[in-house]
Amino acid sequence: MENQFYYSIPVSGEQKAYAQKLVEYSLLHHPVSNIWDKHKKEKTKTLRMTGTIGEIVFSDLHNLQRPKRSFGAVDGQDYGKDFELNLPQLTGYFDIKTMHRKSNVFYKNYVLNIPARNIKRKDSITDYYYCISLHKEGHITIASVIGYLKKQDIIDGKIGVLYKKGTKRIRKDGTFFSFFEDTYEVFFKNIKTPYIDERIKSMKGFQILRLR
Repeated sequence: MENQFYYSIPVSGEQKAYAQKLVEYSLLHHPVSNIWDKHKKEKTKTLRMTGTIGEIVFSDLHNLQRPKRSFGAVDGQDYGKDFELNLPQLTGYFDIKTMHRKSNVFYKNYVLNIPARNIKRKDSITDYYYCISLHKEGHITIASVIGYLKKQDIIDGKIGVLYKKGTKRIRKDGTFFSFFEDTYEVFFKNIKTPYIDERIKSMKGFQILRLR
């Protein structure tokens, strides 16, 4: 089933300040390195901030307890479970995947990248991945909630394409990059429509959008 719609909502100053506090603490006190440190360590703060904002936005949208720390804690392994949702339509452990993009105008052939190590870890308890994108509109950060996908669907080959480490990929704007680890690409069109309820729809700045 193709993605029917996604939605966007502004990230509040309070949410960003909370994320900043967690990230600053993690950089000072959490010694576990990130996988990207070997290739782009200078972006560690930015990438942790992106991931932390995504988790805070998700928790606030679904009225869940916010994360109390960012990445890199020695005892911080969550085994792929950022959150647990228990909804009539959707129950399981969710790993939040957040990226920064230039806008939230998305096409069906845009992709979510998921490292193969996340999929193949024997101790992973992830049931679903939830895709969130952040972009700036002036001084305002907008979170776009694309939707979710089932990890087992990737394992079973129903969605996603595996690209080996070193594979060169060309972006829509003509630029290119190479994967520094084995990675699955999942088309946005194959990401299931995000869950919404009346509470989410009533939030200030809520907007429904559709893939092009």
